[in-house]
Amino acid sequence: MQNNFLLPALIFLPILTGFLCWLIEKVDERFPRWIAFIGMFATFLITVGLWQKGGFIGSASQVLAPTDKPVWLAEFSLPWVEQLGIHFHLALDGLSLLMVSLTAFLGMMAVACSWGEITRRVGFFHLNLLWSLGGVIGVFLAIDLFLFFFFWEMMLVPIYFLIAIWGHNNGGKTKEYAATKFFIYTQASGLIMLVGILLLVMINANTTGKISFNYMDLLGTQLGALEYPIMLMFFIGFAVKLPIFPLHGWLPDAHAQAPTAGSVDLAGILIKTAAYGLLRFVLPIFPQASADFAPIAIMLGGIGIFYGAWLAFMQSDIKRLLAYTSISHMGFVVLALYVGTLMSLQGLMIQMLAHGLSSAALFIMSGQLYERLHTRDLTLMGGMWGQMRYYPPLLMFFSAALMGIPGTGNFIGEFLILMGSFATNPVAVIFATFSLVWAGLYALIMIYRALFGETTPTIEKVAPMKRMTAREASILLVLAIGLVWLGLFPQNFLDTSDHSMQWINQAYHGVSPEVVIPSADVGSTQVTDEPFAHLEVK
Repeated sequence: MQNNFLLPALIFLPILTGFLCWLIEKVDERFPRWIAFIGMFATFLITVGLWQKGGFIGSASQVLAPTDKPVWLAEFSLPWVEQLGIHFHLALDGLSLLMVSLTAFLGMMAVACSWGEITRRVGFFHLNLLWSLGGVIGVFLAIDLFLFFFFWEMMLVPIYFLIAIWGHNNGGKTKEYAATKFFIYTQASGLIMLVGILLLVMINANTTGKISFNYMDLLGTQLGALEYPIMLMFFIGFAVKLPIFPLHGWLPDAHAQAPTAGSVDLAGILIKTAAYGLLRFVLPIFPQASADFAPIAIMLGGIGIFYGAWLAFMQSDIKRLLAYTSISHMGFVVLALYVGTLMSLQGLMIQMLAHGLSSAALFIMSGQLYERLHTRDLTLMGGMWGQMRYYPPLLMFFSAALMGIPGTGNFIGEFLILMGSFATNPVAVIFATFSLVWAGLYALIMIYRALFGETTPTIEKVAPMKRMTAREASILLVLAIGLVWLGLFPQNFLDTSDHSMQWINQAYHGVSPEVVIPSADVGSTQVTDEPFAHLEVK
């Protein structure tokens, strides 16, 4: 294996940039903003370079041959705690490449949208924001389970500070309450997952005679009767973060009290780590237990689709409304995951990308409204059409995207999920399709309450409203272009994740996973007769 130093650079660039933002805060408050944005832009450029090297974009774009083996496009490994089989082992495939690209892209948007909102302790704010993003990228790249858990916990503490220090007191609940609730939920579920990791490692050690936290060593471990309870420990750890009904209680309060960048981080990036964890770890490592649990998971996902949509319909706070839409849309993710067909998994990939862009845009727009009106209560809005020149059509576009209107990535994702799931779970698909009616209702009601109707006293007090700045409009236009690109040209993204999804699909449905060791050339691979030999602890 040839170490690719771009992988640790993806993690440490945001971390080091964030630390620099904090150090330079006392010099000038403008510097941390620029440093943070440049750091995330550089991170995004690295992902684009890796994407180009993988042969997925550009004039040399090509679809790699189908495979039932995991193929790492790049790897990096250094010994860490060799006595315990722990390595600083990072690996990149199409699935993690898309997730890291989304993280870096939305990281730039999060820095840009907080430009005017955050006016105190600016350097420390960007330290926490970028460290959380670095932790998320680490989650997407780590294939040593100890390292994975390290990054999983690392990304939580900065989010706590983002909410507790720069959040808003709203709806009778304090930002400290929301931050503490978020931390308790995620920390408790993380500890449950840690117990599952340790049990998995110990059982594998008893079987093989060596301790290893390496993902490839742990694949295919014979767990016997313990497979189901260990799988549940992993599932709970990821289900709270996704979140899946009924483990979603932290999400609405966290969104309502979080600053705009925190909401972009939570909805656009953080909850995607849970879907990634289910894809990467739960389905391939525990295929039989996952198949047995699938009816329960699909039922919980279906309940979440309706429950989230109904509660979104009942909200008057625009950020709480958007938070509940995330719960509803993550129900589609659970459906796609546990059906596990190649089409549903590919739809899941597009859905995660599209939801990241559309939800980030809507949370940014709610933040822009709050800066002008100092309220997020839809009952106090109305008659804003014409008040802000570009705001109304953009709000209508992103609301339509959230509904899954054709021409956007949301439509492609939901269509592939429903089509890929119908053959095996027609009843679940029919109920999920009906939920789209609720999605249309809450989106249309949000548009009507905010933009049309009689002008309220709240709007009259600030009329004429401050128009969108070039920075605000540019952020939203970039996100809109991304959604349309996903909707009209999804093939490059489907090609990128194709290898990963094929292997996950076949591992989940009972095909024994094999290991592919990449050669120095990213495009070529070789299979060993002893798949785990190269990963032994020496």
